[in-house]
Amino acid sequence: MLGSIDLVLELSTPIKYVKRVGERVAAALSKRGVETVEDLLYHLPFRYEDRLNPVPIRNLKPGMMASIVGEVRGSALLRTRSMPIFEMTVGQGLDTVKCMWFHGSYLKDKFHAGQMIAIYGKLESSRSSVGKFKMIQPQFEILPGADSPEAEFVSLEVGRIVPVYEFLGGTTAWGAKLTSRWLRRVVWSLLEELREECSRGTETLPAGLLERLRLPGRFEALRSVHFPEAGTPVTELMSARTPGHRRLIFEELFYLELGLELKRRRLRDREGTAFVTDERVRKALKQVLPFHPTAAQKRVLGEIAADMRRTQPMRRLLQGDVGSGKTIVAMQAALIAIENGCQAALMAPTEILATQHYLSARKLLKDATSPRTGRPYRVTLLTGSLDEAAKREARSRIYRGETELAIGTHALIEEKVDFDNLGLVIVDEQHRFGVQQRFQLMKKPGPDGRSAEPDVLVMTATPIPRTLALTLYGDLETSVIDELPPGRTPIVTRRTTEERAEDVWRFVRKQVAAGQQAYIVYPVIEGAKDDQPELDFAHDEANEEAEKKGSDSTASLRSSSRRDMSKASKPKKNAKTEKLFAPKKALRAATDMYEELRTGALAGLRLALLHGRLSADDKEVVMRRFQRGEIDVLIATTVIEVGVDVPNASVMVIEHAERFGLAQMHQLRGRVGRGSTKSYCILMTGGKASEQAEARLDAMVATQNGFELAELDLEQRGPGEFFGTRQAGMPEFRVANLLRDRTVLEVAKAEAARFVEKPDPAMTKDEKDAVWARLKQQWQRRYGLVEA
Repeated sequence: MLGSIDLVLELSTPIKYVKRVGERVAAALSKRGVETVEDLLYHLPFRYEDRLNPVPIRNLKPGMMASIVGEVRGSALLRTRSMPIFEMTVGQGLDTVKCMWFHGSYLKDKFHAGQMIAIYGKLESSRSSVGKFKMIQPQFEILPGADSPEAEFVSLEVGRIVPVYEFLGGTTAWGAKLTSRWLRRVVWSLLEELREECSRGTETLPAGLLERLRLPGRFEALRSVHFPEAGTPVTELMSARTPGHRRLIFEELFYLELGLELKRRRLRDREGTAFVTDERVRKALKQVLPFHPTAAQKRVLGEIAADMRRTQPMRRLLQGDVGSGKTIVAMQAALIAIENGCQAALMAPTEILATQHYLSARKLLKDATSPRTGRPYRVTLLTGSLDEAAKREARSRIYRGETELAIGTHALIEEKVDFDNLGLVIVDEQHRFGVQQRFQLMKKPGPDGRSAEPDVLVMTATPIPRTLALTLYGDLETSVIDELPPGRTPIVTRRTTEERAEDVWRFVRKQVAAGQQAYIVYPVIEGAKDDQPELDFAHDEANEEAEKKGSDSTASLRSSSRRDMSKASKPKKNAKTEKLFAPKKALRAATDMYEELRTGALAGLRLALLHGRLSADDKEVVMRRFQRGEIDVLIATTVIEVGVDVPNASVMVIEHAERFGLAQMHQLRGRVGRGSTKSYCILMTGGKASEQAEARLDAMVATQNGFELAELDLEQRGPGEFFGTRQAGMPEFRVANLLRDRTVLEVAKAEAARFVEKPDPAMTKDEKDAVWARLKQQWQRRYGLVEA
């Protein structure tokens, strides 16, 4: 067998050759990205338990997250009408803690009196006669005794600071889960075997850099993070602030930023189109300038024009809050390209938004004449829902150069679409596309078959915190429109509950009577449906982990979220056990409420329904009628989050607001307040909200600053879920956390630029070569950020 070959392990050794792994386990680990010895060593503990000096139970207090090492005193499986509950008592001397697991039948034969066990969870006061504390759904680990056949590893479980790992999935050859205990033993053995090899030449950072930043070597860092020395502050370990953690975090971010820095510098060496901005271009721009452009719009247009005049291709991110006037700036950039004899393309993530851009562009340009050609500008729409004949005609106009501005969805990047002379690519709401889709459009060939090198302008109305911008858009320069156009009035935001629904509907009727229009938004299209993937509302944090099972429950927590298990499973005070997992109240849905409101509270008003399952034509009809004022109240889902501009709409009601993410609510709120009339956003909740949902709602009421809301949204959901769906271009970090490690990210960016531009003269050629080799071999494979 391959697993029995006596190999000298190296960091690049396939994981299947490691003792206790083998082919079967290796196959399971590879699904989680663990393919080599190095990959496994970078699977770091997400939590630590101080089993060297455990805190006595008598010194603990309710509300604390605590790790307790004690003895199993007794256990029992209780059967109730709704579920089985497993109870166990853990003791230290005379002090005890009662542990409870709902749906706990799988634990029935797991424990016996006298076992030593480590438990971790949130302490709550107990009215039981057995002890003054209880833990609901605690994580646990049975500790080996001194006479255990695994006695050689006893020192890894007790009498030290013990690492706890995220579950990697898979089972051993005999069917046992790959628990934290299994990982501890494998990692310990690896570090022992690699000690000499690692000390001989696996360093990935130059010695001078490590010395200057006071960071330890790579192997020393890995060892100290996996198995901390006695005396290491647990608070520093839990917050990843030990020297070992800081070194590994810096290393990861340094190579990410080095790859992005290399991309930026390679871009400067490429040949693009140097657009001119002469009197003819200025004449074209004046035709579409807003009557009173803001200072921010002028500044940003100046930055874009300066980029477009350079011979290097522009790569710029344009950020602006909802309604800040990004589209008009993008149209002006398109005119610069068009007046230089090039085509411009605008790609939007949805047909509704693409259609909105198309109609806006036609309206904006309908009275404009090109100074270059002396004729009106030609705009073409290309989306997936067009019939085949219309698509062929649109593609033909684009290919022959009969279209100056092509607007569309993903259809623009299909293989059949070729441009005559593409000079500018505008990507709206980039976070809804994968990074590769942006490159596909950039590389569209012309008639001669050569790929153009167009300028690229990426737009987003979702304010992006600096830490995300440095990673997701690290290869782009950034412009921000940070003021709203004149005449935009602040939006009054209030929150209420469904018990006050009648008051809300009376307010809507009052606004309509005053000549205004309203939106009412719901999280789902129909009731009792689970197949509505277009809808991107927040998870119900209060219940999402309540029924997790598994004998090694320490493994079930993901390191990326580290949610408080007690929040997920904590019963309501004084509630009976049978009610703990009662079915949730049904969500009010758009189609149901349309009928209910049309015949009830809003009877007599002109209502319409808009959601993602309507055909593109039907959506278009509803949108146009609402814009013309033929509809008083639009009942909708989040399909109206982007793409509908109705200045006369002054009321936004968001039902089940606790179900929505911050970015969504902020985008939805931006649909009103577009005229001079005072506007309102009413957040109506439909039940008990989680702590996170309460924080979101309070933030919405407190501020309209998109960047402040974006920071909170990032903190709540983490970088990977910041935009509601996983961003395809978002790097998967093994060690770093963009929320926690913002300061390190800034240092890494500065050091990466320094390494490329003016490296330390004391750095040897071997050290430089090692850095470039590491970047190319490892990080290109993981992130695809550096071109081969």
